[in-house]
Amino acid sequence: MRIVLGVGGGIAAYKVASLLRLFTEAGHDVTVIPTEAATRFVGVATWEALSGNPVSNSVFDDVHQVNHVRLGHEADLIVVAPATADLIARAATGQANDLLTNTLLMARGPVLFAPAMHTEMWQHAATRANVETLRGRGIAVLDPASGRLTGADSGPGRLPEPEAIFDAAMALSQGRSDYQLPLAGRTVTISAGGTREPLDPVRFLGNRSSGKQGVALAVAARNAGASVRLLAAHMEVPPPAGVEVVTVETALQLREAALAAAADSDVVIMAAAVADFRPAEISDTKIKKRDDTADPVITLVRNPDILQELVELRDVSDRSQLIVGFAAETGDGRGDVLAYAEAKLRRKGCDLLVVNHVGTDKVFGQDTNSVVILARSGSEPQLASGTKSEVSGAVISRVGFELNHVSPRA
Repeated sequence: MRIVLGVGGGIAAYKVASLLRLFTEAGHDVTVIPTEAATRFVGVATWEALSGNPVSNSVFDDVHQVNHVRLGHEADLIVVAPATADLIARAATGQANDLLTNTLLMARGPVLFAPAMHTEMWQHAATRANVETLRGRGIAVLDPASGRLTGADSGPGRLPEPEAIFDAAMALSQGRSDYQLPLAGRTVTISAGGTREPLDPVRFLGNRSSGKQGVALAVAARNAGASVRLLAAHMEVPPPAGVEVVTVETALQLREAALAAAADSDVVIMAAAVADFRPAEISDTKIKKRDDTADPVITLVRNPDILQELVELRDVSDRSQLIVGFAAETGDGRGDVLAYAEAKLRRKGCDLLVVNHVGTDKVFGQDTNSVVILARSGSEPQLASGTKSEVSGAVISRVGFELNHVSPRA
């Protein structure tokens, strides 16, 4: 596929180099057209090296090829990232004062804008009107992500991660209606991995969680346009790029991090395997075998129920927030996995509960998973299975649906 990648003059231009690499590694032929201002952030040599094509922003270069007409006509897809307030305004008013705006006027295929600018610029009435004008002409304009901006400011206006823009571009090029990122502008907190409760300086109580499912959820949420915060307990896999990582070890540390993160989160997904109990006392020295052969007695105390506490805090503060729990269940003589999960959903009060049937060779550490998604709203249970990435995609899609179609506390 022939892609024109327009680069606007914003600090987020450096992230577009990663987007260009995603396009080229997928086998697409990419011509980069940076604005003059964009070359103040990332030089022409970088774009040429990564694309393998010559780069210009002037209508007077290679005039014999009539580039200001040819590039727009030949492009199967045009992606503009970052689309600054100025560039959006020029496109909306039909200006043609450089090679990129000329190419946009000549476009015959789909066009995708990925905005990035300061929050006040994005929310300004002029920008909103320009965005609606472009959308009214059939141009796809993503909502920006929410997160840290230039300097100390934070809010909506952050460029979506390159992987998210890539996914949206591919969906748009295929004529799919899901090119709009379902979690754009949302902040999502996800816990992952397994907590460890120390017994002494050497030993701890832990579990078999590898963190693979939580990391896959973070990737899916990031690719859906969200600003993602990952609360990482012990994990056997590295955290993904493009997310904020908060490292924790114990259930109490996770509780503290989760309560703090929930304050500015639209969605909280508690996928970590949290220890139900911890030792009542932690020995300052290694617990040793005694010559009298007496067995040590370890007293356990209950850890706080973080998921239930998040729900209670959300409800008391009347915060609009979607809370998703994970349940690792096994059946027994008194009930099957689903029966225990439904009881847990009622007890916890979360909006969605993702249920795993666990065992020695199931779920933990594996690359595949099979889950049932239960909803507090009472809708039919949803099955999802496959790789943990595929399961995460189903969970995040359901989260997007709940946010956009269902009241979280229906």
